[in-house]
Amino acid sequence: MASYDLIVIGTGPGGYVCAIRAAQLGMKVAVVEKRATFGGTCLNIGCIPSKALLQASERFEEVTHMLPKMGVNVGKPKLDLPTMMKFKTDGVDGNTKGVAFLFKKNKIDPYEGTGKILGAGKDEVTGNDGKTQVLETKNIVI
Repeated sequence: MASYDLIVIGTGPGGYVCAIRAAQLGMKVAVVEKRATFGGTCLNIGCIPSKALLQASERFEEVTHMLPKMGVNVGKPKLDLPTMMKFKTDGVDGNTKGVAFLFKKNKIDPYEGTGKILGAGKDEVTGNDGKTQVLETKNIVI
């Protein structure tokens, strides 16, 4: 059974920062994430991708409506949705790979699956393949 000083369940903005800092302070750390990529809902499907699309939409609106009012005419803009989606995906990929790099750099052990606290010092990880394993820890952050 693997043993850690800290297990962090979830690698969203709070979880991944917590895990990295704990590792930097000398703790043996593991993270449990249900997705194949780190960053939680915010980085993968929430805040970051929605803000990337919002930024592109705002620029389109600005070129279409605001700039002509200011005397700047750039012709009729064309919305290229596949390119906009690639912009969003590239941003998400860059950030999730950055978190993965920091986990590796700080020797944080990743577990893909769902964490369940069994009791004091025990966390069960059910992998996305259905297999379970129990990890020992001194501390758990959810």
